[in-house]
Amino acid sequence: MTYTRIYADQNGETHLQDVTIEMKDSNFASKMSDAIAAKSVIFRLNNSQEYFVDWHNAPRRQFVVNLTGDVEITVSDGQTRRFGPGSILLAEDVTGKGHISRGVGNSERQVMFIPLAD
Repeated sequence: MTYTRIYADQNGETHLQDVTIEMKDSNFASKMSDAIAAKSVIFRLNNSQEYFVDWHNAPRRQFVVNLTGDVEITVSDGQTRRFGPGSILLAEDVTGKGHISRGVGNSERQVMFIPLAD
């Protein structure tokens, strides 16, 4: 399993980085990761055709799980990527130049935010 991390480097430039989650053998013919401490869960619904948030920082360190719909993320190093249903982002760019979020496609976007514990 993987997720994409949005982070700011020491110069404030934001980047996207793919991270592979370490999985360990578990019961019931499955594998599991170590636990990641979280505070809560927040749900949001966006109309993709109207959703655009210009340069901004993540309000906190949080996982962003796309349930439906698509979003396009642009970071300050110039990279742009599209994330669809089932994609997982770790937004850690609480400082620096931030990122742009833009809804793409014609369907609404259902998102689950999981703020991480400090």
